[in-house]
Amino acid sequence: MLRRHLIAMGATAAGLALTGRQSRAQMPSAFRIGLLGGENTQDRLARYDEFQKLLSQHLRMPVKLYPAADYAGVMQGIAAGQLEAAEFGASGFAGAWLDCKCIEPVVVPQEKDGSTYYYSVMVVRADSGIKSLADMKGHSLAWADPNSTSGYLIPSATLKTKGINLADGAYFSKTGFSGGHEQGVVAVLNKQYDAAVTWTSGQGDQAEGFTRGNLRTMVDRHMLKMADINIIWQSGKIPNGPWAIRTALPEALKTSFRDFLLDLPKSNPKVYADIEQGSGVGYVPATMELYKDIIDLRLAERQANRS
Repeated sequence: MLRRHLIAMGATAAGLALTGRQSRAQMPSAFRIGLLGGENTQDRLARYDEFQKLLSQHLRMPVKLYPAADYAGVMQGIAAGQLEAAEFGASGFAGAWLDCKCIEPVVVPQEKDGSTYYYSVMVVRADSGIKSLADMKGHSLAWADPNSTSGYLIPSATLKTKGINLADGAYFSKTGFSGGHEQGVVAVLNKQYDAAVTWTSGQGDQAEGFTRGNLRTMVDRHMLKMADINIIWQSGKIPNGPWAIRTALPEALKTSFRDFLLDLPKSNPKVYADIEQGSGVGYVPATMELYKDIIDLRLAERQANRS
């Protein structure tokens, strides 16, 4: 039933909130992890298969995976107390925290240079003739998901500061949500959109899709050749999204989960690489301070939408 809820989004968050309140401070019978949308369900489950088995052994309880159709499904599942943890993008975490104040960051992925940041990029087909953001005037743009940091929040906010009106036809011929990072790049390759925004570590060999991110995953799966696309815009630094957990869970369980994640890159580097979509160097403890600016940006966006 939970999986149907996450995928179909049939129930409202308000209706589920009672379940979350009833389960506060209790040890769950299973550790339920939400998997964000943006990748087909079969691939998501395959990437997390060994992770699920290892975590179940470590926690000594069943671990269940729930892939959602979109970011909002996981955010609502966390707020309703029907999920214990998820790995969020920075914007998704900020939105979930603003919704319920019921989650906390655990760890954040660390890049090869020791940083905990990544980038949003805008990609076009290499044969499109589009060389810059200025060339995008009159062309179409695919966002990833309304709760994605690199796939919507940061690029949309940045473009607005450049004076670009995001209303359809004002600058871009059209904009739309592709359903996820992978889907957006595929839409560009299939000429359904002229450009898409997605995420990358920005480090390592560009021909391989960099060290980590959606482009690297698509290259590794032979879904993309970097020679077929051009990057025409890159954001400033964005904090890597955290693994987050419900605050109401027992401290011993939260500590055990954190310790498992911190050890994973050393004890099982392939499993770490599978779930992190490339080769960072591991995790470091995450703090709320790292996401303060993103939370402020999400809050300002909400206030602007209400006005």
